[in-house]
Amino acid sequence: MFCYNIAEALGLVLLLSAYIISPAAFSEISVMTDPKFSAPINNVTAAVGREALLTCVVHDLGAYKVAWLRVDTQTILTIQNHVITKNKRIGITYTEKKTWQLRIKDIRETDRGWYMCQINTDPMKSQMGYLDVVVPPDILDYPTSTDMVVREGSNVTMRCAAVGSPAPTIVWRREAGDNISLQDGERVAAVEGSTFTIPKVNRLHMGAYLCIASNGVPPSVSKRVMLIVHFPPMIWVPNQLVGAVEGQQMTLECHSEAYPKSINYWTREKGDIVPQGGKYEPVLTNNAYKMVMKLSIKVVSQADFGAYKCIAKNSLGETDGTIKLYNKSRKGSNFYEGNDLVDEDMDSSNKRKGMVKNEESINYICNFDY
Repeated sequence: MFCYNIAEALGLVLLLSAYIISPAAFSEISVMTDPKFSAPINNVTAAVGREALLTCVVHDLGAYKVAWLRVDTQTILTIQNHVITKNKRIGITYTEKKTWQLRIKDIRETDRGWYMCQINTDPMKSQMGYLDVVVPPDILDYPTSTDMVVREGSNVTMRCAAVGSPAPTIVWRREAGDNISLQDGERVAAVEGSTFTIPKVNRLHMGAYLCIASNGVPPSVSKRVMLIVHFPPMIWVPNQLVGAVEGQQMTLECHSEAYPKSINYWTREKGDIVPQGGKYEPVLTNNAYKMVMKLSIKVVSQADFGAYKCIAKNSLGETDGTIKLYNKSRKGSNFYEGNDLVDEDMDSSNKRKGMVKNEESINYICNFDY
């Protein structure tokens, strides 16, 4: 690449003019002309990798010459229809000795800046146009957060760093489309900003989050950050007292939540594990960190009455819930089922404790060992 200052550029223009033009053509210089720019150079915006065209239109040029220069480096790019620079991405389109288009292929960020169209009159005439180069967003691996594993109740901060021109905006969303719970209890579809904090994270925050960066230059980009929340097992027993008669088929049910996923099984009063097969059929249904434990007794016999425990264990702790299976046909039985109607004057100590469960608070009728 040849670099010159403006004065040197003019000298080179005259020198090249003497070299290119034949002696007979010099007589044309004696013809008085006053070239003018017909229109200003429009500023151009182009994306990285694309092509940009800067157009210079001159009226009544006569025997004068037109050159394109890079202003900041004082580099001569073209003179008339000749490319002077060794930059192979630069080209010139020359139309009817009137329009000169500077073509820059495979645009790079370093091409951003001012470009001058110059006529070698005395004094020299020139006008400038600006080439702005825009860059689609890109998310940086660092310090953008990677997948996170945290304990329930801790504070979590997610970070996303992106570059581009203009500077990208960053929005966080949940991949599944669920709302994000904020510190004040507000639930929103998206959070804007390079960082956002979830105080006292709980299991409801668990899942994939998308950091989305955009700046108006396609394409927008995103990164997936998986948030995993660990917590010890908890159990909810819908009916703690269940009545049956001999010969009946009966199913006992417990609900547990744990992450990492728990080991779940049933035991009898003396701690013996209820075997699978024969008259007993344990069934587990799981969804993410939630699990439904069912124990089916195909034909209830006298030996089946008594207490059953549903147990859940993971690396963070262990807990259990108890279900009492009683004989409904036994005379004088004081047991009742959890969903049976109870007289209002019945002693309150015999009533089954309720369970309150919503997205922000979860109470379980059991004790936890962890």
